[in-house]
Amino acid sequence: MVMDINEIREYLPHRYPFLLIDRVLELSLGESIVGYKNVSINEPFFNGHFPHHPIMPGVLVLEALAQACGILGFKTVNKLPADGYVYYLVGSDNVRFKRPVMPGDRLRLEAKVVREKRGIWKFACRATVDGELACEAEVICAERKVS
Repeated sequence: MVMDINEIREYLPHRYPFLLIDRVLELSLGESIVGYKNVSINEPFFNGHFPHHPIMPGVLVLEALAQACGILGFKTVNKLPADGYVYYLVGSDNVRFKRPVMPGDRLRLEAKVVREKRGIWKFACRATVDGELACEAEVICAERKVS
């Protein structure tokens, strides 16, 4: 199952400059997702992080992983933000950054469901660039109905 940016926008409420997934390459409902983010020098955060040595902030790498988790959750339970639902990032454990993510990198985002109970999801996540680990983390998301 592949998703382009138009379908991704149906499953994530985020918009520029905070939509951090460009494409979904693989999706197995209730199990796993693989997507990517093309990192460009035109990203607004590079103006200040850092002007002479641009690096994607680690918290945004983690956010990109959380967005992948949100897509997997939404697709698995067959709900949409348009239905009044949102996935909140509510926690992260064992976060480790192993290499900087820089302009020109293609950030591969992988998440696997560890468990789900009453709308609380735990995922094992990895972000890589050219097969090299950039970040790994356990991400916890909560599905909530919003008015």
